[in-house]
Amino acid sequence: MGEEALQGAAQAKPRSEWSLAWRRLYRNKGALVGGVVLIVMATGAIFADVITTERLDYYNVPGALLPPGTDGHLFGTDDIGRDVFSRVVRGARISLRIGFTAVAIGAAAGSILGLVAGYFGRWPDMLISRVLDVMLAFPSLLLAITIVAALGPGLNNAMIALGIAGIPGYARVVRGTTLSAREFTYVRAARAVGMRDGRIIFRHILPNVISPILILATLGLGTNMLSAAGLSFLGLGAGPPEPEWGLELSLNRNYFRTAWWIPTFNGLALALTVFAINLFGDGLREALDPQASAWAG
Repeated sequence: MGEEALQGAAQAKPRSEWSLAWRRLYRNKGALVGGVVLIVMATGAIFADVITTERLDYYNVPGALLPPGTDGHLFGTDDIGRDVFSRVVRGARISLRIGFTAVAIGAAAGSILGLVAGYFGRWPDMLISRVLDVMLAFPSLLLAITIVAALGPGLNNAMIALGIAGIPGYARVVRGTTLSAREFTYVRAARAVGMRDGRIIFRHILPNVISPILILATLGLGTNMLSAAGLSFLGLGAGPPEPEWGLELSLNRNYFRTAWWIPTFNGLALALTVFAINLFGDGLREALDPQASAWAG
């Protein structure tokens, strides 16, 4: 029996790093809770038109400012009679779209710049690093406000501005990882046999920077959603009748005393979603880089 067990252990296939990371993530209760909340929010955003059929331009003044649970309105109604629950659900679609779009822009552009700077070095590295230093001299939200002011207020411009403001963070992390990865033996061997730089970057170096990119993207999703809410609160993001959570807070901030449910449920939805994203992002960081997480702890 002992020899058979040894033979079975020897024949067992070694698990990949991704499968081990998935097991660590699955065992993290905080990450699971955050993931479940995110799935619920994403499902509600995708099927918003099925969950609620109320039009964005709908109004019913006689039914305005009804408290939660009145006449079938789960979260009550706002100042012109619109169902607050319907607007919260539709707001999830807008807020999540802003977050994902901004993350995609920042991660794609920042990763390319970081790969180029870290792999080629010399003047490309110097040029890219100086541009990133200038961008990092401004707080990300202030930089986004400046870009929106130049492009003009609007939902699409807000997403572009947040994506551009997030580029330096991705570029710096990817550059540092690339500087280490380009010194690996197999990368040097690929250079020695004459493999093209582009193929080396995307085939041998990019897989080494996927993990930090995923971690930054997950955590950046919540940051972008909060920043988008701030831009909408200032009148630089989404505009009426879009039910974006930050815009809803801005338009209904005067009702905290008389009709608390209008701004409260929108604020709770935003806070809960960002909290879930942070829980999942922390779990993902610990799963993909357990040594760094243990060291930090």
